[in-house]
Amino acid sequence: MRSFPYQTAGKPDLRSPGRYLLWLAGAQRGTLLVAILYGAVWTLCQAFTPFILGKAIDQGILPGDFGRLAFWVGLLVALTLVQSVSATLRHRASVSNWLQAAYRSAQTVGHKVTRSGDALPRKFSTGEVVSTTASDAMRIGEIFDVAARLAGSLAGYLLVTFLVFQTSWQLGLVVLVGVPVCGAMLLFVIRPLQRRQKEQREAAGKMTALGADTVAGLRVLRGIGGEHIFVDRYRERSRETQLAGNKVAYSLADLDAVQVLVVGAFSVAFTWIGALQAVSGQIEAGQLVALYGYAVFLVSPIRTAADAVSRFIRAHVGASRIIDVLATPSAVHDADTTVAAPAAPSALLDVDSNVVVAPGGLSAIVSGDPDESAGLARRLGRFEDAVLREAQVHWGGQALHMMPLREVRARIVVSDAEPQLFTGTLREGLDPAGRHSDQKIMEAIAVASASDVLDGLEHGLDGEVTEKGRGFSGGQRQRLTLARAVLTEAEVLVLVEPTSAVDAHTEAKIADALRRTRGTQGNTTVVVTASPLLLGAMDTVVFLKDGKLHSQGTHRQLLDTVPDYRAVVVRGEGMDGHGTDADGTAEDAALSVDAAPGVGHANTNGGEK
Repeated sequence: MRSFPYQTAGKPDLRSPGRYLLWLAGAQRGTLLVAILYGAVWTLCQAFTPFILGKAIDQGILPGDFGRLAFWVGLLVALTLVQSVSATLRHRASVSNWLQAAYRSAQTVGHKVTRSGDALPRKFSTGEVVSTTASDAMRIGEIFDVAARLAGSLAGYLLVTFLVFQTSWQLGLVVLVGVPVCGAMLLFVIRPLQRRQKEQREAAGKMTALGADTVAGLRVLRGIGGEHIFVDRYRERSRETQLAGNKVAYSLADLDAVQVLVVGAFSVAFTWIGALQAVSGQIEAGQLVALYGYAVFLVSPIRTAADAVSRFIRAHVGASRIIDVLATPSAVHDADTTVAAPAAPSALLDVDSNVVVAPGGLSAIVSGDPDESAGLARRLGRFEDAVLREAQVHWGGQALHMMPLREVRARIVVSDAEPQLFTGTLREGLDPAGRHSDQKIMEAIAVASASDVLDGLEHGLDGEVTEKGRGFSGGQRQRLTLARAVLTEAEVLVLVEPTSAVDAHTEAKIADALRRTRGTQGNTTVVVTASPLLLGAMDTVVFLKDGKLHSQGTHRQLLDTVPDYRAVVVRGEGMDGHGTDADGTAEDAALSVDAAPGVGHANTNGGEK
């Protein structure tokens, strides 16, 4: 029994698909060599069988020598037993090689996904990445399954050639030259197969990607009545994949037909020449029977070689796709780590915008361009080292991107605007490390005002969360994600639009709870938002204009002194139809929000946005 995941086998060789396959072979060379050994024994036993039958006929049956016949029959029985045992062991080792290569590839891709930041989502869709582990990794494993049979076939071919030469040098030349020629003739069919399999893999990848994206947005599609459009698109992609698969099937059918034709012609020619030599007295009857057995045996090496080439083509295509994923530069890494993180809570300075986040308290970032404020949050969380090199963030006076990534992730946590929940129990989703008691989890849920979500689950914290939390509404997912962020107890917690999908009453409760918890514990909390309710609960509000620090103060101070800030904050209130009062004015709603976060908000619809 092998444990999974495997220990790391080192850095994969990504210079070419062939080198990647060789790297995998090196990582499991022990099992691979064992499989090749059993495969060679298994095939050599098959190759010896015609030889023993011929000897039994010539030395036992024809002369009537029962002793010699018993000897050869006993040897044949022993050979059959060895062949049976070696066949079983070869199969077990071959399947082990298949699964090891597939799972090691899947594990390598998984590690890449967890360490690349958002570099992969920018280049590949979710479906394409999933296809590399669900499909391409298994195709790569196939070549290691057939490796033992291929090595055994080669050994058997060489042995049969030697034995045939002992009988007739003419027939020996036929075997020595004829088998490779038959294999080469199959290449004319294999080449178009390679091209068609590549086209089929690309079509299948696009179909999988479209399917994954459609499922992810199914709730929205149903809400706007647009699911039929994506169904038609998926049907079109599926049809393209089907047609590409049909072309692959045509090539496989041609390959099978050519195998039967070439191998059959070779077997007929080989047996015919042997029969002529038997009639002329050049060989004995038993040797003719052995030659016929060799002809039957040689069918296997030719077919195995063709099968190996076909599987190698699929593995080569799969390895190319995996290399594309693995070769994508990670957004963050520890290669240049040379500076220790500050020992005590320290200020964060974003050089590009001139924003300073002082340790402790609640701060907010507001910008007329949401991309600017979100970009600042990403820089504070060290999401892209390349960006940080150009626009450095300093933490405690040192460059953030030069610090150990593990420590940065432990002390600075960013909760993004698009919440992600994973399959499992709610307790596991909110506290993946299992560090907190149920009471602590309930306190975080209360901060996020998500108690109603918990009440809706039959088994409470042990209730199952569906994939990506699709069983929850957008506001429920957002509040659960906020509870998960609070549970990290991070030294610096950056929240990007944490209440954009909740109603005004809930938003007021969250703002009040954040101020009572994070605002009094000495931790630093940064909120990217334009919501007056949250802004009123902040100690400091930073206003960005053109990506630079424009002004800083409390929410009330900026409302009274900075017209651009007032316009940004009020604009959000007047755009959704809920922020206007009886006179149709949204400004009074924004102006009414002061440091007391429980004060009314223009949106009082009582439900989630």
